[in-house]
Amino acid sequence: MRMNVTSMSSRACVAPFSSHGFFWPTGLGLLAVLAWDSSGGDLALARLMGDSRGFYLAGNPVLTVFLHTGARYLSWLAAALVMAAVVKPWGLFKAFPRADMFWAASTTLLCALLVSLVKHASLTSCPWDLALFGGTVPYVSHWQWSGDGGPGGCFPAGHASSAFAFLPFYFLVAQASPPNVRRARACLAGVLVAGLILGLAQQLRGAHFMSHTLWTAWLCWTLAGGSWLLRERYRRRRPDRAAVRSRAGA
Repeated sequence: MRMNVTSMSSRACVAPFSSHGFFWPTGLGLLAVLAWDSSGGDLALARLMGDSRGFYLAGNPVLTVFLHTGARYLSWLAAALVMAAVVKPWGLFKAFPRADMFWAASTTLLCALLVSLVKHASLTSCPWDLALFGGTVPYVSHWQWSGDGGPGGCFPAGHASSAFAFLPFYFLVAQASPPNVRRARACLAGVLVAGLILGLAQQLRGAHFMSHTLWTAWLCWTLAGGSWLLRERYRRRRPDRAAVRSRAGA
Protein backbone atom coordinates (compact mmCIF):
# COMPACT_ATOMS: atom_id res chain seq x y z
CA MET A 1 0.00 0.00 0.00
CA ARG A 2 2.83 2.35 0.84
CA MET A 3 4.42 1.74 -2.55
CA ASN A 4 1.16 2.57 -4.32
CA VAL A 5 0.73 5.80 -2.36
CA THR A 6 4.32 6.81 -3.11
CA SER A 7 3.87 6.10 -6.81
CA MET A 8 0.67 8.10 -6.94
CA SER A 9 2.30 10.96 -5.06
CA SER A 10 5.27 11.02 -7.42
CA ARG A 11 3.01 11.09 -10.43
CA ALA A 12 0.94 13.92 -8.97
CA CYS A 13 4.10 16.00 -8.57
CA VAL A 14 4.66 16.19 -12.30
CA ALA A 15 1.24 15.65 -13.86
CA PRO A 16 1.14 18.59 -16.31
CA PHE A 17 -2.60 18.38 -16.92
CA SER A 18 -3.39 18.90 -13.20
CA SER A 19 -4.09 22.30 -11.72
CA HIS A 20 -0.78 22.17 -9.86
CA GLY A 21 1.24 21.01 -12.84
CA PHE A 22 -0.11 23.25 -15.57
CA PHE A 23 -2.75 25.84 -14.64
CA TRP A 24 -0.96 27.35 -11.65
CA PRO A 25 2.41 27.80 -13.41
CA THR A 26 0.64 29.17 -16.48
CA GLY A 27 -1.37 31.72 -14.51
CA LEU A 28 1.49 32.75 -12.25
CA GLY A 29 3.82 32.96 -15.24
CA LEU A 30 1.42 35.28 -17.04
CA LEU A 31 1.16 37.54 -14.00
CA ALA A 32 4.94 37.59 -13.62
CA VAL A 33 5.54 38.54 -17.26
CA LEU A 34 2.87 41.26 -17.14
CA ALA A 35 4.45 42.58 -13.94
CA TRP A 36 7.84 42.71 -15.67
CA ASP A 37 6.27 44.53 -18.62
CA SER A 38 4.84 47.22 -16.37
CA SER A 39 7.98 47.58 -14.22
CA GLY A 40 10.19 49.29 -16.80
CA GLY A 41 12.71 46.51 -16.32
CA ASP A 42 13.37 46.12 -20.05
CA LEU A 43 15.01 49.52 -20.42
CA ALA A 44 16.72 49.40 -17.03
CA LEU A 45 18.38 46.09 -17.90
CA ALA A 46 19.23 47.16 -21.46
CA ARG A 47 20.95 50.32 -20.19
CA LEU A 48 23.38 48.09 -18.31
CA MET A 49 24.39 46.54 -21.63
CA GLY A 50 24.54 49.56 -23.91
CA ASP A 51 24.25 53.32 -24.33
CA SER A 52 23.66 55.87 -27.09
CA ARG A 53 26.68 54.50 -28.97
CA GLY A 54 25.20 51.01 -29.14
CA PHE A 55 25.51 47.76 -27.24
CA TYR A 56 28.92 46.95 -25.83
CA LEU A 57 28.90 43.29 -26.92
CA ALA A 58 27.03 43.64 -30.22
CA GLY A 59 29.86 42.07 -32.21
CA ASN A 60 31.16 39.66 -29.61
CA PRO A 61 32.16 36.43 -31.44
CA VAL A 62 31.02 34.14 -28.60
CA LEU A 63 27.55 35.67 -28.75
CA THR A 64 27.29 35.94 -32.52
CA VAL A 65 29.02 32.73 -33.63
CA PHE A 66 28.41 30.24 -30.83
CA LEU A 67 25.27 31.40 -29.02
CA HIS A 68 23.48 32.71 -32.09
CA THR A 69 24.45 30.95 -35.31
CA GLY A 70 25.84 27.83 -33.65
CA ALA A 71 22.90 27.46 -31.27
CA ARG A 72 20.45 27.81 -34.15
CA TYR A 73 22.15 25.02 -36.12
CA LEU A 74 22.23 22.87 -32.98
CA SER A 75 18.49 23.40 -32.52
CA TRP A 76 17.84 22.35 -36.11
CA LEU A 77 19.95 19.23 -35.56
CA ALA A 78 18.04 18.41 -32.38
CA ALA A 79 14.74 18.83 -34.21
CA ALA A 80 15.96 16.53 -37.00
CA LEU A 81 17.03 13.88 -34.48
CA VAL A 82 13.64 14.07 -32.80
CA MET A 83 11.88 13.62 -36.13
CA ALA A 84 14.08 10.64 -36.86
CA ALA A 85 13.15 9.17 -33.47
CA VAL A 86 9.48 9.37 -34.42
CA VAL A 87 10.12 7.26 -37.50
CA LYS A 88 12.61 4.91 -35.84
CA PRO A 89 12.90 5.25 -32.05
CA TRP A 90 16.44 5.22 -30.67
CA GLY A 91 18.11 5.65 -27.28
CA LEU A 92 15.90 7.07 -24.53
CA PHE A 93 13.14 7.73 -27.05
CA LYS A 94 12.40 3.98 -27.19
CA ALA A 95 10.69 4.31 -23.81
CA PHE A 96 7.87 6.44 -25.22
CA PRO A 97 4.91 5.34 -27.36
CA ARG A 98 5.27 6.45 -30.96
CA ALA A 99 2.04 8.43 -30.80
CA ASP A 100 3.38 10.41 -27.83
CA MET A 101 6.66 11.03 -29.64
CA PHE A 102 4.77 12.26 -32.69
CA TRP A 103 2.79 14.65 -30.48
CA ALA A 104 5.97 16.00 -28.83
CA ALA A 105 7.78 16.47 -32.13
CA SER A 106 4.86 18.10 -33.94
CA THR A 107 4.07 20.37 -30.97
CA THR A 108 7.71 21.46 -30.85
CA LEU A 109 7.37 22.60 -34.45
CA LEU A 110 4.08 24.33 -33.63
CA CYS A 111 5.71 26.24 -30.76
CA ALA A 112 8.46 27.48 -33.05
CA LEU A 113 5.89 28.35 -35.73
CA LEU A 114 3.68 30.25 -33.27
CA VAL A 115 6.57 32.43 -32.08
CA SER A 116 7.67 33.03 -35.66
CA LEU A 117 4.16 34.09 -36.76
CA VAL A 118 3.72 36.50 -33.86
CA LYS A 119 7.21 37.87 -34.45
CA HIS A 120 6.61 38.52 -38.14
CA ALA A 121 3.30 40.24 -37.40
CA SER A 122 4.85 42.45 -34.71
CA LEU A 123 5.56 46.13 -35.35
CA THR A 124 8.00 46.30 -32.43
CA SER A 125 11.61 47.00 -33.37
CA CYS A 126 14.73 45.61 -31.71
CA PRO A 127 16.67 47.48 -29.02
CA TRP A 128 19.58 48.14 -31.38
CA ASP A 129 17.16 50.06 -33.65
CA LEU A 130 16.22 52.49 -30.88
CA ALA A 131 17.57 56.02 -30.62
CA LEU A 132 18.46 55.26 -27.01
CA PHE A 133 21.04 52.78 -28.25
CA GLY A 134 22.41 54.41 -31.37
CA GLY A 135 19.49 53.80 -33.72
CA THR A 136 16.76 56.10 -34.98
CA VAL A 137 13.53 54.62 -33.61
CA PRO A 138 11.78 55.94 -30.47
CA TYR A 139 11.09 53.47 -27.68
CA VAL A 140 7.46 52.42 -27.24
CA SER A 141 5.93 49.45 -25.48
CA HIS A 142 5.33 46.33 -27.54
CA TRP A 143 1.70 46.70 -26.47
CA GLN A 144 1.40 49.79 -28.68
CA TRP A 145 -0.22 48.12 -31.67
CA SER A 146 0.64 50.96 -34.07
CA GLY A 147 4.32 50.15 -33.62
CA ASP A 148 7.31 52.44 -33.27
CA GLY A 149 7.80 53.36 -36.93
CA GLY A 150 10.88 51.18 -37.27
CA PRO A 151 11.51 47.87 -39.04
CA GLY A 152 9.52 45.87 -36.46
CA GLY A 153 9.49 42.09 -36.40
CA CYS A 154 11.31 41.78 -33.06
CA PHE A 155 8.70 40.59 -30.57
CA PRO A 156 8.75 37.96 -29.09
CA ALA A 157 12.23 36.40 -29.11
CA GLY A 158 12.62 34.00 -31.99
CA HIS A 159 16.10 32.83 -31.07
CA ALA A 160 15.06 31.82 -27.54
CA SER A 161 12.35 29.65 -29.07
CA SER A 162 15.16 27.43 -30.37
CA ALA A 163 15.18 26.06 -26.82
CA PHE A 164 11.73 26.88 -25.43
CA ALA A 165 10.05 25.12 -28.36
CA PHE A 166 11.23 21.82 -26.84
CA LEU A 167 9.04 22.30 -23.74
CA PRO A 168 6.61 19.62 -25.03
CA PHE A 169 9.25 17.06 -24.05
CA TYR A 170 8.81 17.99 -20.41
CA PHE A 171 5.17 16.95 -20.64
CA LEU A 172 6.20 13.81 -22.50
CA VAL A 173 8.71 12.82 -19.82
CA ALA A 174 6.44 13.87 -16.95
CA GLN A 175 3.74 11.47 -18.10
CA ALA A 176 6.04 8.53 -18.78
CA SER A 177 5.16 5.24 -17.14
CA PRO A 178 6.52 4.63 -14.57
CA PRO A 179 6.80 8.32 -13.61
CA ASN A 180 10.25 9.77 -13.02
CA VAL A 181 10.03 13.08 -11.17
CA ARG A 182 13.77 13.74 -11.25
CA ARG A 183 14.06 13.21 -15.00
CA ALA A 184 11.01 15.36 -15.70
CA ARG A 185 12.33 18.22 -13.59
CA ALA A 186 15.77 17.92 -15.19
CA CYS A 187 14.18 18.12 -18.63
CA LEU A 188 12.18 21.20 -17.66
CA ALA A 189 15.17 22.91 -16.05
CA GLY A 190 17.39 22.14 -19.03
CA VAL A 191 14.98 23.65 -21.55
CA LEU A 192 14.32 26.75 -19.43
CA VAL A 193 17.99 27.39 -18.69
CA ALA A 194 18.95 26.94 -22.36
CA GLY A 195 16.19 29.33 -23.44
CA LEU A 196 17.22 31.97 -20.91
CA ILE A 197 20.88 31.69 -21.96
CA LEU A 198 19.95 32.19 -25.62
CA GLY A 199 17.64 35.06 -24.72
CA LEU A 200 20.32 36.75 -22.60
CA ALA A 201 22.88 36.31 -25.38
CA GLN A 202 20.59 38.15 -27.77
CA GLN A 203 19.90 40.83 -25.18
CA LEU A 204 23.63 41.42 -24.69
CA ARG A 205 23.91 41.95 -28.46
CA GLY A 206 20.95 44.35 -28.47
CA ALA A 207 18.65 42.06 -30.43
CA HIS A 208 15.94 41.68 -27.76
CA PHE A 209 14.57 42.90 -24.45
CA MET A 210 14.07 40.51 -21.55
CA SER A 211 10.29 40.68 -22.00
CA HIS A 212 10.69 39.24 -25.48
CA THR A 213 12.34 36.15 -24.02
CA LEU A 214 9.85 35.81 -21.18
CA TRP A 215 6.86 35.99 -23.55
CA THR A 216 8.43 33.36 -25.80
CA ALA A 217 8.79 31.03 -22.81
CA TRP A 218 5.19 31.63 -21.75
CA LEU A 219 3.79 31.10 -25.25
CA CYS A 220 5.68 27.83 -25.72
CA TRP A 221 4.72 26.55 -22.27
CA THR A 222 1.05 27.42 -22.78
CA LEU A 223 0.83 25.88 -26.23
CA ALA A 224 2.67 22.71 -25.16
CA GLY A 225 0.74 22.23 -21.91
CA GLY A 226 -2.63 23.20 -23.35
CA SER A 227 -2.14 20.82 -26.25
CA TRP A 228 -1.21 17.97 -23.90
CA LEU A 229 -4.17 18.73 -21.65
CA LEU A 230 -6.64 18.57 -24.54
CA ARG A 231 -5.01 15.40 -25.83
CA GLU A 232 -5.24 13.66 -22.47
CA ARG A 233 -8.89 14.60 -22.06
CA TYR A 234 -9.66 13.25 -25.51
CA ARG A 235 -7.82 10.00 -24.79
CA ARG A 236 -9.68 9.56 -21.50
CA ARG A 237 -13.03 9.94 -23.23
CA ARG A 238 -12.27 7.48 -26.02
CA PRO A 239 -12.81 4.33 -23.90
CA ASP A 240 -16.20 5.70 -22.79
CA ARG A 241 -17.20 6.33 -26.39
CA ALA A 242 -16.00 2.86 -27.39
CA ALA A 243 -18.06 1.34 -24.58
CA VAL A 244 -21.14 3.24 -25.71
CA ARG A 245 -20.72 2.06 -29.30
CA SER A 246 -20.19 -1.51 -28.06
CA ARG A 247 -23.39 -1.46 -26.01
CA ALA A 248 -25.30 0.10 -28.90
CA GLY A 249 -24.08 -2.66 -31.22
CA ALA A 250 -25.12 -5.32 -28.76
